[in-house]
Amino acid sequence: MRGFPILRPLTASSLAAPRSPQVRTGHYTPIPCGHSPLKRPLQEYIRYGVINLDKPANPSSHEVVAWLKRMLRVEKTGHSGTLDPKVTGGLIVCIDRATRLVKAQQGAGKEYVCICRLHGAPEGGVSAVRRAIETLTGALFQRPPLISAVKRQLRIRTIYESKMYEYDEERNLVVFWISCEAGTYVRTMCVHLGLLLGVGGHMQELRRVRSGILGEKDNLVTMHDVMDAMWVHDNLKQEDYLRRVVMPLEVLLTNYKRVVVKDSAVNAICYGAKLMIPGLLRYEAGIEVGEEVVLMTTKGEAIAVGIAQMNTAVMATCDHGCVAKIKRVVMERDTYPRRWGLGPTAQAKKKLIAEGKLDKFGKPNDKTPAEYLRAVPDANGAKAKDAGEHKRERSPGADASGDSPETKKEKKEKKEKKEKKEKKDKKDKS
Repeated sequence: MRGFPILRPLTASSLAAPRSPQVRTGHYTPIPCGHSPLKRPLQEYIRYGVINLDKPANPSSHEVVAWLKRMLRVEKTGHSGTLDPKVTGGLIVCIDRATRLVKAQQGAGKEYVCICRLHGAPEGGVSAVRRAIETLTGALFQRPPLISAVKRQLRIRTIYESKMYEYDEERNLVVFWISCEAGTYVRTMCVHLGLLLGVGGHMQELRRVRSGILGEKDNLVTMHDVMDAMWVHDNLKQEDYLRRVVMPLEVLLTNYKRVVVKDSAVNAICYGAKLMIPGLLRYEAGIEVGEEVVLMTTKGEAIAVGIAQMNTAVMATCDHGCVAKIKRVVMERDTYPRRWGLGPTAQAKKKLIAEGKLDKFGKPNDKTPAEYLRAVPDANGAKAKDAGEHKRERSPGADASGDSPETKKEKKEKKEKKEKKEKKDKKDKS
């Protein structure tokens, strides 16, 4: 459709800035499952999608998100941080599987442009106003306004940067920009600005220009865009408009360091397994222990957000160990086939369990062959530990529970006292 206002097209380059990955190994077997983020089938594309929405004034954030849920006909929607009803601007709406990233987006920094009305002309004019705005940076005490979605208690929020754009001396209106921590009340900041200038003030208008990683120039769409895109798809069976309105969730993870995982390890991670060295294919330079990383497939799909347990140098040189713990799994389970338990060691273990040479939990028993115990040191250690426990002698007079007769008598007396007390309490209540 040429007549429709098609938005800036998404490309693979806009999803991923070129970075040089460090190669761990080139040895892996591609599995014909999953899709590149931009090539997913439409239903799956929407389920793994996010919308950078330009919230209109008047409806609340929750109302807007509920309307989008109905428009897109999806199960779940979530947003990146509440905007007051009168406030407009960037609201990241996550759909279905992408709602798993909502928590991280809510905690991300925000940027606003605000119009503040002062209740009188301040002494010192423009320079005084500029100075006061610059003073309101760093960690500030704030108490949420009377009408707010959170408990009204004193809290500290950080203003990273602030800039005055304009000051109208006739109408006493100030336009300024701030970059701040999530949960900052700009309404409260305007009151503080008025107090600093000694004339009082309140917030006239507010617009969010950036939420986390997505700003006004990053494919911002309106409610009408979403509605039109669904109409074009339903009536004309064209997907392009909808694919431009909805972006893959991977756009929210482009600022994380990346770790590429072998296709055979993907499903294990979806079930919550840690990423170990044998499943590692590529990794980025400069990863530090404890840093958040994104685990991705060879096709560029996000599997999970993890916490690195090794730095880049160790990943390059180590031949075993845990690369990353999982913080939040994004990918649906069984998108890729299950490939664990198919190696030679696992197969040999299954065979021994079937023959009764290991117990049903895979632990050694009396029939376990000596070669297996030698080959698997952990199993041998477990057996030795069990044997040590069996050999431990009991003290004379102790019964099977390990308690001496005196201890048993004390326990019995305590129990009887407790029962008597409970009966007495019941009687008093009745």
